[in-house]
Amino acid sequence: MIPLSEMLRVFGRIGLLSFGGPAAQIALMHKELVEDRPWLTEAQFLRALSFCMLLPGPEAMQLATYAGWRMRGVSGGLLAGLLFVVPGALVIVGLALAYGIYGQLPLVQSLFIGVKACVVVIVIQALIKVARKALNGPIHIAIAVASFLALFVLNAPFPLVIVLAAAVGAVALNGEAEGGAPAPKTPAARTVNTVALWLLIWFAPLPLLMLYAPDILTDMAVFFSTLAVVTFGGAYAVLAYMTQAVVGDFGWLTTAQMVDALGLAETTPGPLILVTQFVAMVAGFKAGGTALALLAGLVTLWVTFAPCFLWIFAGAPYIDRLGHMPRLSGALTAITAAVVGVIANLGLWFAGAVFFETGSIQPVPVAIALVASALMLWRKWDMLVVLPICAALGLVLTGSG
Repeated sequence: MIPLSEMLRVFGRIGLLSFGGPAAQIALMHKELVEDRPWLTEAQFLRALSFCMLLPGPEAMQLATYAGWRMRGVSGGLLAGLLFVVPGALVIVGLALAYGIYGQLPLVQSLFIGVKACVVVIVIQALIKVARKALNGPIHIAIAVASFLALFVLNAPFPLVIVLAAAVGAVALNGEAEGGAPAPKTPAARTVNTVALWLLIWFAPLPLLMLYAPDILTDMAVFFSTLAVVTFGGAYAVLAYMTQAVVGDFGWLTTAQMVDALGLAETTPGPLILVTQFVAMVAGFKAGGTALALLAGLVTLWVTFAPCFLWIFAGAPYIDRLGHMPRLSGALTAITAAVVGVIANLGLWFAGAVFFETGSIQPVPVAIALVASALMLWRKWDMLVVLPICAALGLVLTGSG
C-alpha cells in the first residue's frame, strides 16, 4: 500500500500544478502516476480515463479520485480528489471577493475587456482540440453538426442533446469488445450501499438550507446539483446551459459577468468547473455581501463535487470491465462528438457577447482577440502567459493604463 505521506506529496503537487484544462491535467497525472512511479499501469490509466469521460463532471478530477481509490480505497480517493480541487477553490474565493468589491471600477473593467477577448480565443482553441480528437468519421461529424443546430437554431435543452447523441452512438458506433475474461463481478449490495451513502452526503445540506437559509442558497443547491448530473464533456460543454439559467432564469449574473467568470476560472489550478463556485460567490455577494458569498461558494462546491465521489466510488470496481462493454464505448465517442457542436455554439455566444456588447461591433476586443489568436493558435503560447498580456492591452487600448 502506498504511504499516505507519499500520496499527500504527489497529489498535492498535482493539485497545485493542474493549470491548463483537462488535457494538461491528464498529461500531468500520466507523468506522475504512470511514468515517474509505478502506481498505475498504462492499461489501468487508459481504462480509468475512458470511464471518467463517460461520467458527468470534471474527468481529470475524477481520474485523480480513481487513482487514489486504487491505492488506498475510499480514504485515498478522498485525499486525491480533494487535493485536486482545494487549491483552485481557495484561489477562487479570493478572486470572487475581489471581483465583488472592485469589479465595477473603470480600471478593472478595462482589464476585463482584454480577458473577455482572450476567452473567445480560448474557447476556439478548445473547439479545435476536441474536434481533432472526436471527429473521426462521417457519423461523428453528423452528430457534431446536429448537436450544434439543435442548440443554436432550435434552442434544444443541453441534456436532451447529450442523451440523444449517446443513444445514436450506442447503436451506430458499437465497437468491439476486448478479448480475455472479464474482471470479477462486484456484489450488487456493496454498490447499492455506496450509492445510498453518497446520495445522503450529497443532499444532506438541502433540508437545512430550505429551513434556515436564504432562498438563493436553496436555489443554488438544487440548480448546481442538477448541473452536476448533466456536465458531460467538461465545463465548456455545459457553460451555455449554465449561462441560460444563471442569466436568463435566475438573474444572478449578467452575460458580461459570466464571461468574466470563465476568464478568471481559466487562471486557477484545478478543474474549470470551479467556474460554478465563482458564479455562486458573485451572486451571493450581490445578494447579501461577503458572508452570503462564502456560504454560496461552499454550498456550490459541495453539490458540484460530492456527486463526483459518488460516481467514482460506486463505479470504480467496474472499470476493469469497461473494455467488455462496447455499447458504452460507442455512446462515449458520440457524446464527445456532440460536445464539438456544443462548444461551437458556446463560442458563437461568447463572441457575440464580447464583440457586440452594445449592439455594434467593438474594435478594441476584436483587436485584442486577433492578438490572442496569433499568440495562442499560431505561436502556441501558453494561455497563462497570453491572458495577462490581453488584460494589459485592455488597459492600454481603452486609455486606462
